[in-house]
Amino acid sequence: MTSHPQIRELTLGQILDQAIADHPDNLAVAYVDRGLRLTYREFGQVVDQLAKGLMALGVAKGEKVAIWATNVPYWVALQFATAKIGAILLTVNTHYKTAELEYLLQQSDAENIVLIDGFRDTDYVRTIYDLVPELKTQERGHLVSKRFPRLKRVIFLGQEKHRGMYSIPEILSLAAMTSDADYAARQAQLSCHDVVNMQYTSGTTGFPKGVMLSHHNIGNNGFFIGDCQRLGPDDRICLPVPLFHCFGCVLGVMAAVNHHSGLVILEEFDPVQVMTSIEEERCTALYGVPTMFIAVLEHKLFPKFDFSSLRTGIMAGSPCPVRVMEQAIERMNLSEITIAYGLTENSPVMTQTRPEDDIVRRTQSVGRALPGIEVRVVDVETNQVAPPGVQGEVCCRGYSVMKGYYKMPEATAAAIDAEGWLHSGDLGVMDADGYLAITGRHKDMIIRGGENVYPREIEEFLYRLEGVSDVQVVGVPSQKYGEEVGAFIILKPGYSYPPEDVRDFCRGQISRYKIPRYVTFVESYPLTASGKIQKYKLRERAAELFPEA
Repeated sequence: MTSHPQIRELTLGQILDQAIADHPDNLAVAYVDRGLRLTYREFGQVVDQLAKGLMALGVAKGEKVAIWATNVPYWVALQFATAKIGAILLTVNTHYKTAELEYLLQQSDAENIVLIDGFRDTDYVRTIYDLVPELKTQERGHLVSKRFPRLKRVIFLGQEKHRGMYSIPEILSLAAMTSDADYAARQAQLSCHDVVNMQYTSGTTGFPKGVMLSHHNIGNNGFFIGDCQRLGPDDRICLPVPLFHCFGCVLGVMAAVNHHSGLVILEEFDPVQVMTSIEEERCTALYGVPTMFIAVLEHKLFPKFDFSSLRTGIMAGSPCPVRVMEQAIERMNLSEITIAYGLTENSPVMTQTRPEDDIVRRTQSVGRALPGIEVRVVDVETNQVAPPGVQGEVCCRGYSVMKGYYKMPEATAAAIDAEGWLHSGDLGVMDADGYLAITGRHKDMIIRGGENVYPREIEEFLYRLEGVSDVQVVGVPSQKYGEEVGAFIILKPGYSYPPEDVRDFCRGQISRYKIPRYVTFVESYPLTASGKIQKYKLRERAAELFPEA
């Protein structure tokens, strides 16, 4: 198995402490829209106060702390505060609705949840009260929830007080109850191989699974991701991508802290705020999915902003159009921009382009393996290594592979084979020099605007609608989002619905991006001789039925 001399045995807390010791006065975190700037010394003080407050509250080593919030200022501080006391940060998709949050809290056995007031059309506070009505009647610290027996504490990520919840000012004030000696003793108990982060992904099929990632996984992955961008103490990353994704909390946060760089964070993506942040903080790096870069490049105010400070960054999350990469290089001064490829189960990055790669490789491949990671393409049927230029499934092995799916040993065994190879479910071609091009993916998965959508999850949810006999969900080509969600439904005799009723049934229960934009009712599905549904034919039919997508 591949090793590398730069792979380090450090916890996330130790990585942060190293940055504070070496560059205490460097910018750590900034929010241009609210004039917030913290040096590494100041950021470390906030992290330690939060960590001590959580310890005083009773958060134990190994407890999960779910965070359901946009990129608010305390998000990154909580990432390190939980890490320093041996808790596991459980990231929650900000688009989640009631049914999705209920599943996540139950499956994860989460003991704590930290949340903001809401996002877009979802009121997080009302949602948690609906799921945990006991909050309104029970004493804080003594929560006994019928639906979530492991849940102990709910923390509001703000100044306001809500019945049954702790507020951030209260957590910070509790810090005085934890001694420096107790705090140091807790940190001394930790191993870099402990789980520090859980993120929910559907893998290749089925319901979301909790991917368990260690300090060693994401700490080292962040280091090498930053190395590929030549990050250093003078760099500042403009980060408009969600922190609940690996893109934000590993490619962004861990790459920056490993290299003592600054983070210029946006609470949510807005092209004007991106351009303002770059100009005001003289950012040297920019992250985003292709649609974000397109939104900036095509904005009418683009010519008014100064991008001369930019040098590098990452475009990832969905296939990167060659023309968009070229425009980013030519018009945004991103001469060293990189493309990264991976999956949550691999912490996440397995391959990345390098600044010295020629324009063809930087625009038409996803790079080569990061140090310490083996990447290979195997024949889907035989699992034998495919020759250069021959398509197969992309697999990887190394320090970055997850510890497994939480409470799902069978799913873990299906994803990681006996030799330690993680099977991505993606199809790719590797050239003789080790550069990888992604040519396809697990056929059922839909990627809508950079968000992975797993048909089975939506199918299982739609089965709850009265009168549904069978449902098959497929991707429909879309110029704007790449793909939209389409549903083919067979109803039981006597039932009839307009498509809008199906969408109404989904609203408030599953994330908006998962709700089928296209719904059609059919009497049967195309089948193979053995009776299996031919989804590829449904995809072809969807493309014909909805050409305006």
